[in-house]
Amino acid sequence: MTMKQNAPERLSADRVPLSALQPISKRASFVYMERCLVHRDSNAIVSMSELGTVHLPAASFGTLLLGPGTRITHQAMNLLSESGVVTCWVGEGAVRLYASAPSLSKSTKLLQEQARLVSNRLSRLTVARRMYGMRFPGEDVSKATMQQLRGMEGARIRKEYREQAARTGVEWKGRHYDPSNWSSGDTVNRALSTANSCLYGVIHSVVAAVGCSPGLGFVHTGHALAFVHDIADLYKVEVTIPAAFESASDGDSDLSSRVRRDVREHVHQGRILERAVDDIHFVLRGHKGGEQDEPDRDEVVLWDDEGGSVQAGVAYGDET
Repeated sequence: MTMKQNAPERLSADRVPLSALQPISKRASFVYMERCLVHRDSNAIVSMSELGTVHLPAASFGTLLLGPGTRITHQAMNLLSESGVVTCWVGEGAVRLYASAPSLSKSTKLLQEQARLVSNRLSRLTVARRMYGMRFPGEDVSKATMQQLRGMEGARIRKEYREQAARTGVEWKGRHYDPSNWSSGDTVNRALSTANSCLYGVIHSVVAAVGCSPGLGFVHTGHALAFVHDIADLYKVEVTIPAAFESASDGDSDLSSRVRRDVREHVHQGRILERAVDDIHFVLRGHKGGEQDEPDRDEVVLWDDEGGSVQAGVAYGDET
């Protein structure tokens, strides 16, 4: 394949302030690119390949998935970072290397609340129960143990697999996934892995945008994306499982591309980005609040062990 080696890049003169960027809940979910050169033209990301050239405003989507055969310039990565876009390098086995983006929130209140809640056993259990309660509306899970909640969730997911198999006519032999050998699974298992991978990228962009830590999970733990997995699990029954079975029902040809399209459609129809912002606020605070919940302040204060915080930029103490 012939590709232009040195694409001319036109750089933006001024950095766009975070307050002027499109909020994450209003963006497209993700964009996938492969076998192309990605560069920057002012405040747009440009994909150049043998199929043509495509321009995309950098702040119009939440996640950029870069597939095999992709090259990206330094200035393009700089623009993506400034725009709060999470960039993921995607392998053919649905394995990705993440590059985090700066938060679109100037306040760390939500991050501090997340750290406080996850550091205490009782508050962590409360948040975990709140997450499971969202999956079982009308059921009282306030006294359930983590073992009981995991059992309830396992039964719910197995039931969904059986129902989707019956709906789409796909043969279901159980969930089998080998992270070291993605191609070893059957069609529907590979479709599930690809669909979940796309959803994780979408949710990662939301977690980064609202200023939370992707690694401080409540149900999942010990992984750099534990909280991403926590939030993504809220939507698998309505997004990745039906998308995977629908794609698998059409056969093995061009499976990954069809799965990505189906996931994007389910994410759009289900308003997942918008809901994820509210749901993160709900699981951490007990009430829903979007990106405008906090005043847009860009200020730094100093911690005080008695008064909470004091003004920064002040020379404290007597002169000597």
